[in-house]
Amino acid sequence: MASKSITKPLVWILMGLLILGLGGFGVTSLSGTLRSVGQVGEADIRVDEYFRGLQQEINALQAARGERVSFVQASAEGVPERVMSQLITQAAFDHEMIASGVSVGDEVIGEQILGMPQFRGGDGEFNREAYRFTLEQSGLSERDFEESMRRETTRSFLQAAILAGVTLPEAYGATLESFLGERRKITWSLQTRNDVEVGVTEPTEADLKTYHQENATLFTRPEAKRITYAWLTPEMIVDTVEIDEQSLRDAYEAQLEQFVQPERRMLDRLVFPTVEDAETASQRVAIGEVTFSRLVTERGLDLSDTDLGVVTVDDLGASADEVFAALTGHVVGPLETNLGPALFRVNAILEAQETSFEEALPQLRETVGADRARRVVEAQIDPIDDLLAAGASIEDLGNETDMQVAQIDWHAGVSDEIAAYEGFRAAAAALTEDDFPEVMQLDDGSLFAMRLDEVLPPELIPLDEVRDAVEAGWTNEAYTALLVEKVTPLAENLRTGQSFEEVGLPVTGTQDVTRRGFVDGAPADFLDQVFAMTEGEVSVIEGPGRVFILKLGSILPPDSEDEELQATISQLRNEAAGTVARDYLQLLATDIRSRAGIELDDAAINAVHLNFQ
Repeated sequence: MASKSITKPLVWILMGLLILGLGGFGVTSLSGTLRSVGQVGEADIRVDEYFRGLQQEINALQAARGERVSFVQASAEGVPERVMSQLITQAAFDHEMIASGVSVGDEVIGEQILGMPQFRGGDGEFNREAYRFTLEQSGLSERDFEESMRRETTRSFLQAAILAGVTLPEAYGATLESFLGERRKITWSLQTRNDVEVGVTEPTEADLKTYHQENATLFTRPEAKRITYAWLTPEMIVDTVEIDEQSLRDAYEAQLEQFVQPERRMLDRLVFPTVEDAETASQRVAIGEVTFSRLVTERGLDLSDTDLGVVTVDDLGASADEVFAALTGHVVGPLETNLGPALFRVNAILEAQETSFEEALPQLRETVGADRARRVVEAQIDPIDDLLAAGASIEDLGNETDMQVAQIDWHAGVSDEIAAYEGFRAAAAALTEDDFPEVMQLDDGSLFAMRLDEVLPPELIPLDEVRDAVEAGWTNEAYTALLVEKVTPLAENLRTGQSFEEVGLPVTGTQDVTRRGFVDGAPADFLDQVFAMTEGEVSVIEGPGRVFILKLGSILPPDSEDEELQATISQLRNEAAGTVARDYLQLLATDIRSRAGIELDDAAINAVHLNFQ
């Protein structure tokens, strides 16, 4: 029963994805006799499953980037290999169940189908015509669909059995709790450049050169790709787009609700079970016994539950006249509503506003022009593609189209101009010298094509370009040295048992910290150093232009009532159990593949790929 309860919703989800995933996959797009792209033992890797997996992965990439992803791009990122690997693993499990003679019966499949919401009619019950029509629209026969369900359900039983058996030893949780929850009681004094009696001198040129060289990693450009690109944005051509007056008037009419807004109110509405209850509440508000907010709380509600937002006269019906006659802050009612008697509170009055066509012209020209420019840009995708296919260079695109050519030394830290687009950054990261330029689209409709000219090795940035940062770093280091010199003898006195007050150091803070903690202004490795200390130890921890004089008091066990700690441990245990379970499944799949053997049909795989090109 437990396995069934785990598996049933899973199968519904998988079958729903199966139906949706086949949308747009015409059965005539591939040969009618082409049913598989390979086998693992006795289990087929079906053509439609491979196509659907590719389609879903590419759609996910496009959704994440907000732009079209071509099959060439997806291939460069290993999508076909990733999808095929997943299907081979699934087929391995299918083979094992076939070889073991394990399968689910027609009764189970029938129960699954009857329960699937995709096949229900208007009365909420299974509808045979809806079942047939949905499968027909997806290019599936009932036999193929039910066989897919049988394989998914059978496979899910095997996977659920493995996952259910994965548990982690109690020692794992105890180790996590000890590591994450152990506390250190620390007391510290923070000394900054303001605590130095004598300031540092101005750095000489030699000082700066030395600091620049000794801290080269701070001032080195990472490896970069020198990329020549051509791009075209709607903004580049928006001034050249012609817009006739009728188009502007049509846009004005389409957005009339934005330009002509009636008088409105921002309201809260509190509904009561009876008129008597509402009248009693209204009287209590009137005599000042309670506020409207207090009434909401008494009903066990939040103000968000009563918020109607912005409404018009038409939204309120019969209640409108009295509500719209009230002033800001007034409570009116009880008034009848479709939910019952209610009190209304007026939070704000929004006067009627009307922007004429003439007044709206600048905004209309901007929006209509931008929309038309996007369409003009989009219409150039195919002509630019044709130019590139004919051998045009990036520079040729600049000469023969509206595209602008530029060059960028790109690395992960560059995000200006075209590199501000996530789509460009992702494409630039994957770009190699072997790639031919192709037109790609960005999330705002812009187009670009690019070429990798060379890979630039890491390079130390010249001192003159980073002089301010070098000077600031040198100054911080000089102040830190003075502070360390000042507090070193004081720290020695602390080690002999004197208090912070006795050695003349003001206490900045005292607290219990864990490895999950935070101390304001501390360097990144502050807590690592704290947890390397022993009880009673005193340390001087350096930061940029500051030092912490720290004394470790006591080492305390985890707080058993720390709910955040327990939630973190629970999450980490679940994640670890999931990782172990996935490893088990992968090991089992590998073992099955080695015993059953794998055969892939390259011709069938290429036939599927052609549907994306």
